[in-house]
Amino acid sequence: MPDLWISNGHCGLGSYRSDLLETYWQWEQDLLSMLGHGRRSPLSLERRKDWLDNQLKNESQIRFTVYDLASATPVPAGFTVLALDHTRQTAEYALLVAPKSRGKGLGRHATRLTVDYGFHVSGLHAISLRVLTPHVTARAIYRGCGFREAGRLRSAGVWLGARCDEEVMDMVPADFVGPSMVSSYINSSPIQA
Repeated sequence: MPDLWISNGHCGLGSYRSDLLETYWQWEQDLLSMLGHGRRSPLSLERRKDWLDNQLKNESQIRFTVYDLASATPVPAGFTVLALDHTRQTAEYALLVAPKSRGKGLGRHATRLTVDYGFHVSGLHAISLRVLTPHVTARAIYRGCGFREAGRLRSAGVWLGARCDEEVMDMVPADFVGPSMVSSYINSSPIQA
């Protein structure tokens, strides 16, 4: 059973795990995942292993494994990343939902939980992300969680072989769509400040 750092009954966030490397890699090789993240070629498992070793040592990133809590045992269903800019106390957000876990609302739940953690535990002042404009589902998820359009990078991406814009979205703590699961956890804890 994984240690969940934060959850909301539908979805939980736990540690990014080296024993799930091959699973993460398989999710990343999915064509929609590659397309949504702007990658045009697959990544070998060997390269992914080298990359993971560096990422697990990197203190400029907060990485979570996303768990589907629909069954008695939490099931790995994706991952989220907050790439930190310590100087500005901001982060760039990234999400990947496993192909078999899409369509269950996990992207929305994972985004809310990760942003909640970023604002209420890490003390971030703003969180931004980039999303290709044809990726309608992702854009709707982010808007529903409180992200707002901050600008566009014209012809910065490729979607199904055609150039497309990349939307830049951001959120500040005042945009957070509550309630906060972090605050709920702290307020229900027997040990309070």
